Amino acid sequence: MKRFKNILCMIENAQESQNILQRASKLAQDNQANLTVASVLPYAQSGFPFAKKEKQKELEEMTRAFSDQCNIAIKIFFGTPYYEIIYNVLQNNYDLVIKMPEDASWMHRLFGSNDMHLLRKCPCPIWFIKKESSPSFNNILAAVDVGTNSETKENADVQEKLNHQILQMASSLAVSELAQLHILHVWDAPEAALMQGAFVKMPDSEVIAYVEEMQNAHHTKLKALLHDAAQKQVGDMLEFLQPNIHLVRGQANKIIPRFVQKLQIDLIVMGTVARTGLAGVIMGNTAEDILNQIDCSVLAVKPPGFRTPITL
Repeated sequence: MKRFKNILCMIENAQESQNILQRASKLAQDNQANLTVASVLPYAQSGFPFAKKEKQKELEEMTRAFSDQCNIAIKIFFGTPYYEIIYNVLQNNYDLVIKMPEDASWMHRLFGSNDMHLLRKCPCPIWFIKKESSPSFNNILAAVDVGTNSETKENADVQEKLNHQILQMASSLAVSELAQLHILHVWDAPEAALMQGAFVKMPDSEVIAYVEEMQNAHHTKLKALLHDAAQKQVGDMLEFLQPNIHLVRGQANKIIPRFVQKLQIDLIVMGTVARTGLAGVIMGNTAEDILNQIDCSVLAVKPPGFRTPITL
């Protein structure tokens, strides 16, 4: 399935970016997509033509080895990195941004960084690829949410479409990488604690029955999601991939980081904002918490209807 058509690959440090450039060119080739390789220079350098010329030459030398794989354009931006990236995504209809995290410890200092601004505000998916990631991925995790208690039907519809996007992208990349696909949904039975709290003590049999009922409800919804995705966006890829399905009770911000470490996940595909119409000022608290705990490459997906606060 050819998912991406217009890819923007950001280069910050030429010596450390061969890995992401190689992966970006392969993805563009597999998808028959256009690839733009770009860098952002400080606005103060915009008045010095030699700065742009030197960076242009550097990027041309970097991309020469990949020019026979796909169409590669080179661009130089001036200004604040996250703003220039998002502005050009809007201007040129890029459908994926690929970049390396700002440094090796990016997950521990996201707040206020350019990367966090991108995660919060970029309207298209963003793929952060670690500098030290292997040339190919062995394990890809799709984190979906089929919660049974959506606030409104509109939110439920948005979440379902976001789940489809996550499965579509994760499946497509798993096929391209010949990787094992894992699909994880974390569920909980929130009223179980109240049923045996300080003021209420219900029989164990009723608590067990309630927990089993919740588990069955989530299991049914997960099966329905996978069936629906196979009939629509994902097609035969799920059957071909034979993904490992994980339905785990607990809190997502605790379970997902443990799974990433336990299964040696190379890439996690997950949603960020899960509300339609919400301007991209903040991500969901759960998403931010998870991103602060994991140390693998991340493909962050926005839900349909997301609107960035940055305009042309």
